[in-house]
Amino acid sequence: MIIKELNGHKPKMGQDCFFAENAVIVGEVEMGDQCSIWYNAVIRGDVHYIKMGNKVNIQDGAVVHATYKKSPTNIGNNVSVGHNAIVHGCTIHDNVLVGMGAIVMDNCIVESNTIIAAGAVVTQGTHVEGGSIYAGVPAKKVKDISTELISGEIERIANNYVKYSGWYK
Repeated sequence: MIIKELNGHKPKMGQDCFFAENAVIVGEVEMGDQCSIWYNAVIRGDVHYIKMGNKVNIQDGAVVHATYKKSPTNIGNNVSVGHNAIVHGCTIHDNVLVGMGAIVMDNCIVESNTIIAAGAVVTQGTHVEGGSIYAGVPAKKVKDISTELISGEIERIANNYVKYSGWYK
């Protein structure tokens, strides 16, 4: 793995985290406990800060970045960022699943208990309503989320990635 200090900012990691051998974490990045950064994932805090809570998994090929001096990236607790997704200069609250290949753009706010469907593009400045599923290009609300999906998908995936990371430690 590459963990690189840049411009006086060294990434800060919580307890019990997993970093794949070719994950890249640069600059002003802070993450909580039980996070996992998977193969070919890039978290680049070079132009603004990136903060992540506890039990966040950034899956294979995903990119987390920000916009220079404008839009930092804040990610809450219990968040899964799917394979090849892009999270850029936005705020993602707790208990969110960002599906595979989805893009969440600058100045978006994704409220808690939400699923961004695979391949969705959440365009700049969108406010994603909590307790819902957003899909499409551009992403729109397609339905309210059920409590079964919150526990059966969002929580299950976040917990599974804590388990998976244990296999690698």
